[in-house]
Amino acid sequence: MNVFERYLTLWVGLAMAAGIAIGVAAPALIEAIAAAEVASVNLVVAVLIWAMVYPMMVGVDPRSLRDVARQPKGLAITLAVNWLIKPFSMAALGVLFFEVVFADLIAPEDAQQYIAGLILLGAAPCTAMVFVWSQLTRGDESYTLLQVSVNDVVMVFAFAPIVAFLLGVTDIVEPWGTLVLSVGLFVALPLLGGLLTRAHLGSADRIATFRDRVKPWGVLGLIATVVILFGLQGQVILDRPQVSYSPSVGQFPG
Repeated sequence: MNVFERYLTLWVGLAMAAGIAIGVAAPALIEAIAAAEVASVNLVVAVLIWAMVYPMMVGVDPRSLRDVARQPKGLAITLAVNWLIKPFSMAALGVLFFEVVFADLIAPEDAQQYIAGLILLGAAPCTAMVFVWSQLTRGDESYTLLQVSVNDVVMVFAFAPIVAFLLGVTDIVEPWGTLVLSVGLFVALPLLGGLLTRAHLGSADRIATFRDRVKPWGVLGLIATVVILFGLQGQVILDRPQVSYSPSVGQFPG
C-alpha cells in the first residue's frame, strides 16, 4: 500500500472534522447540497458514491459466475452470512439494545433512528473493501472477485425487500421509493456501467490499465463523501454531542 492508503484512517478522521467545520462555517453551501435530492436520495452524494463504486464494478467479470460450482463452500458461507444471518441479527440486536437494554437512556425517537441505521448497515454487505482485505491476507483474487460479483447481483434483488421487511417488523415506515432508487443508483447502474466499460475496452490488459487510472477517483470519492455527510450533520453533532448521529431512513445515501 502507498502512504495515502496506509494512513486512510487518519484521512477519514480529518475529513470528518473538515465536514463538521464546513457545516458550521458555510451553512448556505450545505443547505444547497442537502436540497439536491430525489426521493430522499442526495444526488451529490450519489455522484461521489459512483466515483467510489465504479472502479470496482469495472473489475466485475460476469464470466466468473460460471466458476460457482467449482468452489461452492466459501461462496455459500458468504451468501448465508450476508443475506440469511447478518441483516436479521443486526435488527434483533438493535431492538434488544435500544428498546430494552438502553431504553431508559435513549429517547424513543433516537432509538428508532439507531435501529433504522443498523438495519440499513446490516443489510448492505461490504463490496469495495473486500478487495482490500483479500489483498492484505494474500487471498485468491479471482475467488474474491467471484464472491463480490455474486453478492452484487444478489444485492440488486434482495436488499430493498429485506430492508423493507425489517423496517416493517420494527414498526418503522419503509421508504420503498428511497430503497428502490438507492439500489438502482448505487448498485444496478454502476454494475451496468462497469460491464459496458469492460465490453468497450475488450482485452484484460486494457481493463487493468483503465482500472489503475480511475482507482484514485474512488479514494477521492470516499473522502469527499465523508466530508459532505458530516457537513450535512455538523450542526446536529455539535448541538447533541452525547448522541452520535445515525443515518435515518429519510437520509439513506445508498
